[in-house]
Amino acid sequence: MPLVVLCGRPGSGKSRRAAELRAALGGPERQAHVVAEAEGGRAALRAEVERRLSRRDVVIVDAGNELRSIRYELYCAARQAGTARCLLHCAGGPGGPDEPPFEAPDPRNRWDRPLFTVRGEEPLPLAAIRAALFESAPPPPHRATRGQPLQSSGFLHHLDRVTQEVLAAVMAAQRSGAQPGEVVRVPGVAEGLVLNRPVSMAELSRLRRQFISYTKMQPSDENLPQLASMFLQYLSRSIQ
Repeated sequence: MPLVVLCGRPGSGKSRRAAELRAALGGPERQAHVVAEAEGGRAALRAEVERRLSRRDVVIVDAGNELRSIRYELYCAARQAGTARCLLHCAGGPGGPDEPPFEAPDPRNRWDRPLFTVRGEEPLPLAAIRAALFESAPPPPHRATRGQPLQSSGFLHHLDRVTQEVLAAVMAAQRSGAQPGEVVRVPGVAEGLVLNRPVSMAELSRLRRQFISYTKMQPSDENLPQLASMFLQYLSRSIQ
């Protein structure tokens, strides 16, 4: 059954909203499960969401989901499961210099819609959320699960090249003596990657394969300019 992804800054009320959603969406006909951030980071969260997704129950992701790459992965998981989903943005939060960067959802991105936003004590738009989850048609199966050709051979070529360039830049920085905490830069990409520990080529290659697998689920040429940035964000959250 459907997936509800919460996102927002620390202190914006995500856990309270997740509890409200669990009470409102669960019942005799279906269970509502809340999946929260826990030890194991992003990979563990994604694995638990995928394990919980089913044709019957509702899964509510109570996590910051600060980066668009995380929300894109959850979008792909819902598409792969053939179930509806929506995004609830809990706006606000005290903010602070030590909190992680937050990339606000943009409804122009398909992984950020349908999008609902609540602030402070505003009531949840439960009628609209129920309609998005229970009254909309399930998304079609992924091209990958249908065994059909990918949307664009140019997309695959670009995905392969960009991820290889990112890995090459990371390995080159480590060979040049980059220390933990330094920012690794990739030519042509505004943001960098901060490594908190040395990372082997084997681990980077494994993460690259995972990223490619998720990205190939829903290839689109509109993502081409963001692929390097999304891969850097994926590495940042996956390398703990």
